[in-house]
Formats: sequence, structure tokens, C-alpha cells
Amino acid sequence: MPPEPESPRRRDDNKPTPWRVEGAPEAKKQGPMGMPRPPGGRRFLYFVVALLALNFLFASLVPSKTDRSAVPYSQFQTEVDRNNVAELTSQGDEIQGTFKHEVTPQKLNGKADKPSTKFSTLRPALAPANDPLLSELQQKGVIVNAKPLDTGRSLWADILLFFGPTLLLVGIFVFAARRASAAGGMGGLGGLGRSRAKRYDVGEVSRTTFADVAGIDDAEDELEEIVDFLKRPEKYRALGAMIPKGVLLSGQPGTGKTLLARAVAGEADVPFFSMSASEFIEMVVGVGASRVRDLFTQAKAAAPSIIFIDELDAIGRQRGGGAGLGGHDEREQTLNQILTEMDGFTGSEGVIVLAATNRPDVLDAALLRPGRFDRRIAVSPPDVEGREKILEVHTRSVPLADDVDLKAIAQTTPGMVGADLRNLVNEAALLAAKQEHPAVESSDFYNSFEKIVLGTERRITLSHAERERTAYHEGGHALLGMLEPGADPVRKVSIVPRGRALGVTFQSPEGDRYGYDTAYLLGRITGALGGRAAEQIVYGTVTTGAESDLEQVTRIARSMVGRWGMSDEIGLVSVISDEPQYPGVDPASEATRELIDREVRRIVEECYVRAVDELTENRSRLDSLARELLERETLDEGEAYRAAGFERGAAPGDRPPQGLLKEPSVAPERPERPRTA
Repeated sequence: MPPEPESPRRRDDNKPTPWRVEGAPEAKKQGPMGMPRPPGGRRFLYFVVALLALNFLFASLVPSKTDRSAVPYSQFQTEVDRNNVAELTSQGDEIQGTFKHEVTPQKLNGKADKPSTKFSTLRPALAPANDPLLSELQQKGVIVNAKPLDTGRSLWADILLFFGPTLLLVGIFVFAARRASAAGGMGGLGGLGRSRAKRYDVGEVSRTTFADVAGIDDAEDELEEIVDFLKRPEKYRALGAMIPKGVLLSGQPGTGKTLLARAVAGEADVPFFSMSASEFIEMVVGVGASRVRDLFTQAKAAAPSIIFIDELDAIGRQRGGGAGLGGHDEREQTLNQILTEMDGFTGSEGVIVLAATNRPDVLDAALLRPGRFDRRIAVSPPDVEGREKILEVHTRSVPLADDVDLKAIAQTTPGMVGADLRNLVNEAALLAAKQEHPAVESSDFYNSFEKIVLGTERRITLSHAERERTAYHEGGHALLGMLEPGADPVRKVSIVPRGRALGVTFQSPEGDRYGYDTAYLLGRITGALGGRAAEQIVYGTVTTGAESDLEQVTRIARSMVGRWGMSDEIGLVSVISDEPQYPGVDPASEATRELIDREVRRIVEECYVRAVDELTENRSRLDSLARELLERETLDEGEAYRAAGFERGAAPGDRPPQGLLKEPSVAPERPERPRTA
């Protein structure tokens, strides 16, 4: 018969594990009677004996006798006659006491003590039984008591002096050694080299699962395969498949990368080691690499497990970029150790490395090659359905009023990610509690949304002239938003100061947008210049109120020219990049940079002329909108369109633009947030 196969290793008495565990600590050696042997073995015992010998030698130099001076009995009687004795204690023939003034003892055995007030003497046997010493002492007013005699240090004091310091040092050493052994080794100076990863173990109440993840279904589907492999590895091994060694989650901040990683560990029900990449780096050279080794050792010992490294770009940036001196930079040493540890995986350890970053474009190529981070998952911002699901997750424990429509809120928040929506729900709950509502109402959500997007209202008093200028400024933005073809609808116009602005105009698209054509971008620039154009038309002068508008139009125009190939002068080339460059190095030549500046200026100036012409032709609508703003301060969507003399859906800008399919388009990484001007 064939030999019976060995039973798999067990992590406990009931649950077998198919994983080969590497890096697990060896069984502790046992000494006599089953007690653990001391650290260091026999050499440690020799060291303790040497310490005890030194302790005994130095302690023997400390005198143990009392510091009282021995005086003859005759001198004691003389001092009694002189009334120089303050008090004394007597037991048997031995007398101890204190002189009022220092006395130099007479020589005894050829020795003489230093002058002292403390003394001791012996009453000789030749003294008569009716010695009148006691009555004489009473006459002199000497205090006579029956306290125990001063015999010097006690036995316990000698034991503490001879052995105490050594025992204390040995105890501290053993305690530190056992703490270091339990944590996986001393790991450098004071434990600097030990991993600081937070461990989330199996069975914790707060474990995150895929039920807590919503709105990013594509990324969730790809990670479910990882979970299935950790639960049932035999199914994949039977077909010769190997799980990816590393999974890189990339996406913008707040999209849920860390939440996804914790959900994978929660679904697979395995230990989860979480650590930020910046925590590897320390002031001492080599500590980062030591922490990497310790982290992977702990994960292998707890296999199957998941290692999660957040913000990987903190240590995973491209090497040789001038950040350090030669190849000895601490960050590069840490990165090299991560590469080495991931190369050591064979697939049977049951350890998977998850990492998250906002900048996958700056990572070192060695991290992204097959065998390291085999799989890259882009975590994109949610669409309108995803935002609705995210709102449902975050409002599980929030009582909602009957008028709350999560779908309508999702449609009003394009470009927001999971973290933004969670903050929106929290702000709405705080506002409802402040106003003592029994449940969170729809108005709480919209007021909180305005606070997040537009800013908090400022209670400042503006003069009539400033309010009127602000009304025309915001009216210019709003009116061009209604007139420009394909522009985002105007949702709200206000001259109430919020944040740093004296007024705001809020526009947002009807739905999510992922590509923007030339006509739309030129309309964005024209609308942003509407405030400056309105001031120029009405007052003939301009103010500093267009600062943020000018920054916005410059950014859009430079991207059109240098990144998206929307300029005939520059052509279909990208000369502006987000890639990190060497200091003093620019990918574009001097002539190209000058040409970019000229093209940006040309686009902005043409859009400004268009804005002035549009507002001049519609001056009556601008005046009507400004008067309404001065009267009511804030206008919602319908009120703003009526004040400008338009019906919602019938404004020129509401008509779909013609011929846009012939224009070049761009697909940015995420739909932009609702914009304000």
C-alpha cells in the first residue's frame, strides 16, 4: 500500500492550513524541569556570576559598623559630671548615648577616634552594685530610655547591598530580552528595526467586508479572485495557477483603496498587516530595510496573511532621481529590500502584498514588473449609481426623513468620491443635530453640500457699492453660463460672502462627464472671464475679485496647448507633463515655452473678447439678474434663469452644441467637481 500522506500543518486543533509557513519562530529550548533556558545559555550564567563577584567586592568596602565612637567608662563618668550627656540607652552593661558637645575619645588599644557627639561604652564589672549612676543622670536631666541598641546594618540590608544591584540588572536584561524575542528580535537600537505595522487578526468584531464597499464594483470584482485563492488555494493549484504576488491599487485620494484592502482581508478571514510607506523610514540608516524584513517575517509566520502598504510612492519612487547620494539613500535601501522580499516568494507562503498609491506614474519600474506587483487595479471615482450606493452605505446608521432622495443627491454630486460623500453625510448629520431635527432632512444635505463646495458663509458687512459690483460680477458668470453652447447648467448664484469669495456662481453638469471637447473648454474659459468682463462693461474699471478666475482660465488654456494638442501652433505633441523632472531640466525648449505662452495668451484674450461681446449684447439681462441678486442675495437654478429672462431648458446654452464630433477630445482621470466662479 502507498504510504499514508502526512497531515497538513495545523494552526490550531480544528483548522488545517495548506500553507508552508516560512520565517516562523523556532520552538523555545527547554531547560531542566521544563523551564525555558535563560537567554545566552552558559555564557549568560558566567556573566551573572562575574557580576555577583564584583557586587560582593564593592559592597565589602562599605563599613557595616555603627558610626558611634567608643569611649572609656571613666571618660563617660567625667562627661556626666560636666553635664555634657544629652541622652542615653542602656541594655545590660552596654551604654549608648549622645553628648551635647563633641568629645574626643581617649585612646583605646592605641587608637583614637575623631571628635563626635555619638558614643558607646561598657559598664565594667568592677563597678559596685549600688552605683549611683542612674540617680546622678536624673539629677543632671539626662534622658534615659530603653530603645534597642544601634548594632549597624541588618541582615536584610546586607543581602540587598551584596546582591541587590546585580539581581536588578539581570532582571532588566531578561525582561528586555524576552520582550524583544516576543516581537521577533531586538531589531536594532531600542527596537528601531521592528515593524510598526498594525495587525488586524481573525475574528475581530470590526472586520471590514465587501458589504462595506460600494460604488467601485470593477475593482471589487478583481479582488474577489484574491479572496477566493486565499480561501481555496487547491482549486487554482490543481490547474497550475499561481496567485499574484502583489496587487497595486491606484486612484485618486478618497476613492476607497485602503477600504478595499481591508475588505479583502476581512472576506478572506486572514491576518492583515497595515503600514504606511513613510513609517519605514527613520533617522538611522538601514532601519527601513530592517523594518521591511521584520514585517515580511511576521506575515510569513502568520500565513496565510495580507500585507498592506499605503502611499507606496513615499518609498517606491524611481531610483536615481537625485534624491540621495549615489545608491546609498535610505529610501532606496528600503525599496531594494521590498524588491528582494517579494522576489523570495514562491507562491506557497500564502502572503499577498497589497499596496496603494495616488501616483502610479512615479513608481520604480522594478516594482511594476511581473513577479512583483503582477496586478494593477485602477480605483476610479464612482458614477451616479455608485455614489447612490455609497450614500446608502454611509446612511445605514443615520435616520433619514421621508423627503430625502439619495438618488437626487447622487446626481447633484458629480466628481465626488467615497470620502467626500462620507463627509457630506457626516456634515448633514451634524447640521441636523445642531438644529435639533429628529432625522436628517433633505435641506440638511443640500445646506451641507453648499458649505462643502461653496464654503462657509461669512458674516461681514459690505457697502452698497461693493454689493452691487459683486452682483454684476456674479451675474456675468451666470449669464455666460446660460448663453454659452454646451455649458454646465447654472445651479445657484449668490452674493453672500463664502470662504475667501464675496460671491459664488455654482455650475454642475447634468450627469458624469469623462471627455471634454474644445468648444466646452473654450466655453469654460469664457464663462470664467464673465465676472471681469461685466465689471469692465458696467464700471469701466476692474478689481482684484477675478484672481481665482484668472488662475482657472490660465490652467485650462495651458493644458489645452501643452497637454491636449488643441493648438495648431504647437501641434499634436505633449510638452507639459506631470512627470517629476531633474532639477533645472525642462522637457520643452526655450522657443517652445515662448510659443506656449503666446498661444495661452491668444486663447484667453479671444475668450475675453467673446465674453465682452456676449454681455454687451445682453446688457438688459445682466442688469435684471444683478437687480434680483441685490434684492434676494441668493438665487437657485429656476430663479436665476427667470431673472435673466430665460426658461429653464430654452436658454441658448441649453441647446446641444453642433459639430463637436470633429473636435479633439480629452479624457481626464476623473470627472471634475462642480465648479464655482
